[in-house]
Amino acid sequence: MSQPRITFIGAGNMAASLIGGLRAQGVPAERIQASDPGAECRERIAAEHGIATFESNHEAVSGADIVVLSVKPQVMKAVCQDLAGSLPEQALIVSIAAGISCASLENWLGPRALVRCMPNTPSLVRQGVSGLYANPQVSTEQRQQTEQLLSAVGLALWLDEEVLIDAVTAVSGSGPAYFFLMMQAMTSAGEALGLPRETAALLAAHTALGAGRMACESGVAPDELRRRVTSPNGTTEAAIKAFQAGGFEPLVEQAVRAAAQRSAELAQQLGQ
Repeated sequence: MSQPRITFIGAGNMAASLIGGLRAQGVPAERIQASDPGAECRERIAAEHGIATFESNHEAVSGADIVVLSVKPQVMKAVCQDLAGSLPEQALIVSIAAGISCASLENWLGPRALVRCMPNTPSLVRQGVSGLYANPQVSTEQRQQTEQLLSAVGLALWLDEEVLIDAVTAVSGSGPAYFFLMMQAMTSAGEALGLPRETAALLAAHTALGAGRMACESGVAPDELRRRVTSPNGTTEAAIKAFQAGGFEPLVEQAVRAAAQRSAELAQQLGQ
């Protein structure tokens, strides 16, 4: 499979992370380019990754095989409508903007091969996970190219239905904040027990890191991992019982459902 020419429309943090991941995978700098209205942003990304940058979106997409839309959702409609006449006919469009449906993109760009992605913020340190949905016009080769693109910053998982993007948003897109909240609460609890706040914060953060790696690398289900660390009548069991007495599992489900509902609402608003 030949290396496609990839253009990023918008050169913010997520685009920079994807570009850095691609370069680390060995993708030549001459196969990647980006556009951004900010001169400082263009200069930084060109210096860091050795790629060509443009102020004009129209210039940037010339000859592109893949166009990654990485602008803020609020400006996506205007950017797409402006670009529609300049996009190469066979170019794959990959959107990493939250809340923008394929139907909206097709309405603004015309019928095209489209992949909608929902990466999360740990992608910025190449530890992300992304949900991907391809419309029927996307070829097998284009799916492989998209997977290579998103795999540059973490795990890429395909979805059979676009509606599931809302669930991905609720679980993994917003999910890092849930863990940050947990770490914040654990830090405060540790401080209340007498630990220096900095020590409590390090204990909470590294415990989260270690638990996550065990869940990802051990091949053991989370419920079994929890069972293994929970001795009968021990300290962990006391904590787990306190969580459950407070309705921990139903509260998590309620929170994730609220995020999914809001994701669907934003998609409807942003697509108008």
